[in-house]
Amino acid sequence: MKSFEEIIIASNNQGKIAMIQSILDNYLVLPMSAVGIDIDVEETGETFMENARLKAETIAAQLDGKACLADDSGIEVDYLNGFPGVRTKRWFEGTDRERNLALIAKLQGLEKSKRKVKFKVSMALSDGTETLTAESYLEGYIAEAPRGENGFGFDEIFELENGKTLGYSLWNL
Repeated sequence: MKSFEEIIIASNNQGKIAMIQSILDNYLVLPMSAVGIDIDVEETGETFMENARLKAETIAAQLDGKACLADDSGIEVDYLNGFPGVRTKRWFEGTDRERNLALIAKLQGLEKSKRKVKFKVSMALSDGTETLTAESYLEGYIAEAPRGENGFGFDEIFELENGKTLGYSLWNL
């Protein structure tokens, strides 16, 4: 894959854009709306990686050779056999807070060891002809209550071994 100075992110989520920009500080990181792309790619894949590739390749096809970085991520609760998984954002209609509270309710009263969760992230970078992919995960627990004011999505209920949630600044954990 050729070298890029500018990377279009397959998202308009400002929290996600800021986080990616802080990591890729040697690149100009732009939301897709900044280059006139307004596509809502339906996440029809059965895995996080399938969805990340689908988004990156669909949007890159519109970018005349520019790079598009897309992700799909979510949580898998061991006790719930990997639920909500690839449908993390879509299993419950409502706000992030309402969805988080509904998940906490499913695990209410369970000891910490039974609230184990994995945060899985799949990334795809495509220039329309070639796609590079990577996956990783972070292990933790579903907290008994939301905590922290930073982040988005399930960050306020994903608790690390140190007892803090991802809702605290990731740089201050």
